[in-house]
Amino acid sequence: MKIKYHPKVKNEDIPGLSSDIAVRIENAIRNRLMVNPVKYGFYLRGSLKGYRKLRVGDWRIIYRIVDKEIRIIAIGNRKDVYKFVNIRK
Repeated sequence: MKIKYHPKVKNEDIPGLSSDIAVRIENAIRNRLMVNPVKYGFYLRGSLKGYRKLRVGDWRIIYRIVDKEIRIIAIGNRKDVYKFVNIRK
């Protein structure tokens, strides 16, 4: 599957991560999300219905599967990520 990042993920989310968290996130995307996004991701509910989350410790990767593409909408700490993900949809 192909990965497509929301522009703010590349410009704000990833640069704001510490290097060790960035490596963990990158490994999770490569080893879990690209391998089997349905198996490793959990469905979200409410206003985020149709989206999924991948947990990486206290960090979340919010994404949606569209055809053969994984669209990553947000990457952030679990306490903050859901606040701004609705704006990016």
